[in-house]
Amino acid sequence: MTTQRRTFLLLGVLVLLAPAARADDDLGDVKEKAIKAAVAKVAPCVVQIETQGGVDMVRAAGPRGGMIRRGMGPTSGLIVGADGYIISSAFNFANKPSTIDVSIPGHKQRYPAKVVATDQTRMLTLLKIEVAGLPVPTPAPKAQLKIGQTALAVGRTLPDTVDESPSVSVGIISALGRIWGKAVQTDAKVSPANYGGPLIDLLGRVQGVIVPASPYAEGQTAGFEMYDSGLGFAIPLEDINAILPRLKSGTDLKRGILGVTIQGQDPYTTKPLVSTVEPGSAADKAGVHPGDRLTEIDGQPIDTQVQLQTRLGTKYEGDVIGVKIERGGAVVNLPAVTLAGTVAAYGQAFLGVLPMRDDPGPGVEVRWVYPNSPADMAGVKVGDRIIRIDCPPLPGQPPGKQPIIDRDRFLDLMARLRPGTDVKLDVTRKVGGKTDTLLTKLAEQPDAVPEKLPAEASAKLAPKKDGKPELGLVKYASASGDHSYYVFAPEKYDPAVSYGLIVWLHPAGKVREDDVKKFRDAWEDYCEQNHLILLMPLAEGEDGWKRDEAGFIQEAVKAVTTGFNIDKRRVVLHGMGVGGEMAFYLAFHNRDLYRAVATTGSPLGGEPKERSASQPLSFYIVAGGKDPLKDLIKDGEKKLTDHKYAAVYKEIKDMGQQYLDLPTLKELVRWIDALDRL
Repeated sequence: MTTQRRTFLLLGVLVLLAPAARADDDLGDVKEKAIKAAVAKVAPCVVQIETQGGVDMVRAAGPRGGMIRRGMGPTSGLIVGADGYIISSAFNFANKPSTIDVSIPGHKQRYPAKVVATDQTRMLTLLKIEVAGLPVPTPAPKAQLKIGQTALAVGRTLPDTVDESPSVSVGIISALGRIWGKAVQTDAKVSPANYGGPLIDLLGRVQGVIVPASPYAEGQTAGFEMYDSGLGFAIPLEDINAILPRLKSGTDLKRGILGVTIQGQDPYTTKPLVSTVEPGSAADKAGVHPGDRLTEIDGQPIDTQVQLQTRLGTKYEGDVIGVKIERGGAVVNLPAVTLAGTVAAYGQAFLGVLPMRDDPGPGVEVRWVYPNSPADMAGVKVGDRIIRIDCPPLPGQPPGKQPIIDRDRFLDLMARLRPGTDVKLDVTRKVGGKTDTLLTKLAEQPDAVPEKLPAEASAKLAPKKDGKPELGLVKYASASGDHSYYVFAPEKYDPAVSYGLIVWLHPAGKVREDDVKKFRDAWEDYCEQNHLILLMPLAEGEDGWKRDEAGFIQEAVKAVTTGFNIDKRRVVLHGMGVGGEMAFYLAFHNRDLYRAVATTGSPLGGEPKERSASQPLSFYIVAGGKDPLKDLIKDGEKKLTDHKYAAVYKEIKDMGQQYLDLPTLKELVRWIDALDRL
């Protein structure tokens, strides 16, 4: 082919392509104009919010949440009432500012705002300013929201620009019904500056209000760590408008809780079969029993745990729902179940004894009696055997005296009783063999740690496991080969004794074998003397633990519990720094596996999940007196006790961010020894 002919062919192709190129340019122009028109339509309703005062730093939720600096720039809000009501993200007020000022397009002055109420489940805050005649945006109907639909994230991100066009980021709606049915998901870029701003369509209608959100954590900062991940979330404006009257009344809105735990591990395949019913919960009051299968919520079928969480995820405290259950082949209709805002408004019941372990029963032998406890005042003695208890009837349990089969079933029963409950105990005396009936009133579990406990803790009659586990310090690889972990079992391991398991979650940078050996050395004698095994998984990166490593840790725990005789009542997550933050996360998301958390130098971060009486968690929290995070750590302990968790707080005066001193380590060992207290 000649050069001239190639030139003619090329010109021909260009002539053919020119209309298509012009069409693309025209289409781009049309879309750009549509975006500008949409933003212009909503812009008068988008306000700029500035705060002053409050704390300079707040803790992000979840492991590796880090510190968030607050109050360094403006954020966004959306007018939802012509008489001065503005909705914004609760994240913008997590630092509890002393003043809030709102700038409105076209208004020369800034208006002082007050917080009216907060929706604690969708993390929205309603503000009020004293001005009338404000423009109100048009909501995009929820029924018209579709995956793939254009979504524009709008915000007032720069100071002193309220009369200019707001910032905009273009994306699409990438998912619906996220965060347990509460939010739409977008790939439009979001950041703390446009939290509280609107997500809009090409008609300028508001699809939702942008918030940080997470399916894993709760609280005002939950989801902050995802802002640069390509995922953003918005609460549909239609839903916000529906709850505005409740927020305007000044009442904070809380998540509605049914109050059941569900059997099984896989939430995507497991049928919603009730394992336990929390005493005093909505489910308890409605007559739900362990063993019931939940089949419908508000007429919508439920086949999996995820569907149950999604159906309940949009509900509030005080909402009345219809529930259908299947019991013994029959369908039971519960047409009016009023959801609660909390599960446990009371602490864990306390009798005041430590049971002898690895005792097949019947009954429970008393290993130790807490001084001045209900058991002590009733006359229970060391060596006595508690064989029956008479207490108020519980769901799914026959009335009258209940035989005490063994320690675990006694602990399960005690978990369902409230402090202040009158009980009668049938006790067979060690001396003389006589059986006495003793009357006492249960107390609430104390936060004091016994100063001394008897060394003898096991009857040494635990069922033996097959095989011979490796003893000493042994390194293992995960099933996928991308992680490793160490296990230390005492050389004098006794298969007839159930051992406590300490899962050590190291701080950032401590991933070498020498670090593992140093921790083993600190604990070796206590492991020998107190029947403890150490599990020491290693994070993949030097900077510490990530949330997606939870599955590997769970795999390692199950491997150890398969190979060794492990007491499920004494499986403890023990962490330092970011390792402690990971411990909090694991404990609240795998309650069936862990029973206690011991941390040093680790803030809680977000809000703790509600206490589950049937899956109790205990906490031992240590802070150094010179640790700059001390106040945050102390605040986490207060949040736990406010949620009625059993928590011990220790402050070591001259310590910064080091590991435990010797007296505190010894006390921690005794605390672990007493985790199966009754």
